[in-house]
Amino acid sequence: MAECLGTLFLLAAVVGSGIMAERLAQGNMALALLANSMATGAALVALILAFAPISGAHFNPAVTIVQAALGNLSKPRAVGYIVAQCGGALLGVILAHVMFDLPLVSASQHARHGAGQMMGEFAATLGLLLVIADCQRFGAQTTAFAVGAFITAGYWFTSSTSFANPAVTLARSATDTFAGIRLGDVPGFLLAQFLATGVGVILISWLRKSERGEAIVNAGEVS
Repeated sequence: MAECLGTLFLLAAVVGSGIMAERLAQGNMALALLANSMATGAALVALILAFAPISGAHFNPAVTIVQAALGNLSKPRAVGYIVAQCGGALLGVILAHVMFDLPLVSASQHARHGAGQMMGEFAATLGLLLVIADCQRFGAQTTAFAVGAFITAGYWFTSSTSFANPAVTLARSATDTFAGIRLGDVPGFLLAQFLATGVGVILISWLRKSERGEAIVNAGEVS
């Protein structure tokens, strides 16, 4: 339930702020993107701080897969998390639509395709996974602000505006608003995200193994 609720409010923030930004920016796309990115980053910080003590505040199948691969989460629980995240994401889109008097679901016509955007998603997802893995040792507060900062920046430095989340990608195909993605472009984003997840598991495992080896060497020198 924590994963479902957290992902629900994350999508409500992403889609709702996109709708509000587009209406108020009066055609200024840079201003709309700025508002959308700031609202999303701020929501992430608050939601991670709120739900991390309960579920770990993944809100993202890629994060859940990495945690399961590293042995921090059982496979049955990981499957439950992913189902909850995808369901919560769709409910978040519906909530945003209801708040802004739009149809509950509308197929997005927002084209997001091409090798450049797929590379953007690969970079965004891999970067997010590395930030989470390396900040976890400092606790939920540090991780919350690091994730919020990275996603806010990712809106601007990646060509895809940093979805970095398979559940978010699927749900955003159900909104024909500023934050939407055309259904036909979803597979490319998902492929990039899951490739980044696989690379992330390998890199994080290697970094942690190297860190443990360095710690052993240092301990030996001290003794």
